[in-house]
Amino acid sequence: MGKGQAGDGWRVDERCTNCDVARQLAAGLVGEVAGRSAVLRQPGDAAETARLHAAAHACPTRSVRPPGGRLDPARDPFPMPLEDPGSDTGAVLLCGHNSPHTAGANSYLLRRPDGTSMMIDTPRWSPALAARYEARGPVTDVLLTHRDHAAHGRSYADGFGARLWIHEGDLAAAPDADRVLRGTEPAEIADGVLALPFPGHTRGSVLYLADERYCFSGDSFYWSRTTADVEVVDSVTWYSIRELAASLARTADRLRFEWLLPGHGDRRRLPHEEMAARIRNLTARTRELAPRPVDFTAVRW
Repeated sequence: MGKGQAGDGWRVDERCTNCDVARQLAAGLVGEVAGRSAVLRQPGDAAETARLHAAAHACPTRSVRPPGGRLDPARDPFPMPLEDPGSDTGAVLLCGHNSPHTAGANSYLLRRPDGTSMMIDTPRWSPALAARYEARGPVTDVLLTHRDHAAHGRSYADGFGARLWIHEGDLAAAPDADRVLRGTEPAEIADGVLALPFPGHTRGSVLYLADERYCFSGDSFYWSRTTADVEVVDSVTWYSIRELAASLARTADRLRFEWLLPGHGDRRRLPHEEMAARIRNLTARTRELAPRPVDFTAVRW
């Protein structure tokens, strides 16, 4: 077991794929050691223990193990409000239960003023989880940011009786989608919710913007703890880094949001003006990037 892990306490087992999910939810308790996550220290209070339970229930490989080795369903906090994890309120909830079939991507529930919700990307599939997410309100739409996160889209859409959305550029990953976004022009898909096609990471990548507050960015860009800035994952850009630079240049001036909510990488809230400035800087930096071979080990989490 990794450095800092105690045999009779919390630990991360050898199935870890270094997806970063546990480190997002239990920063300071879980860190990267030798290319995968490890428990750096045992929890010191109830709040830290709760953070480790969240990490354990989100981990796509179930590698985060509590003392005794068995997860307690009663300690599962998901779906967990983004802005106040101790409450049951908030416009955005983190779904947890990340799926190995989406490389451990984060997914979200976006609550709307009429009491309905939208799901952005998907957690692992199970009818019990679908019922848990729907208990917060009817889910009307499942919004896929791109092909890598499409694995459970149809199952959740059918389970909810919801519409499944994807862009035509990634339609092969969800050929039975109910709604297909086309071209590169923004599309209003509901009151206050905008789909912004964003080719680059994949041909059919999409940003979903809600209420000039939330940006669900898929794998197009994310917050890096390493650089303390917004970054693109140029080492894992499947389609074209030049197209990604073009997408940023085309849309940077119209992106207005506070919360950056990616599929992979960390989340971050900043004032509108600061976030806009960082997006402009990211646009300039990305313009200078050249295509490179795919290298998962080069991601700057």
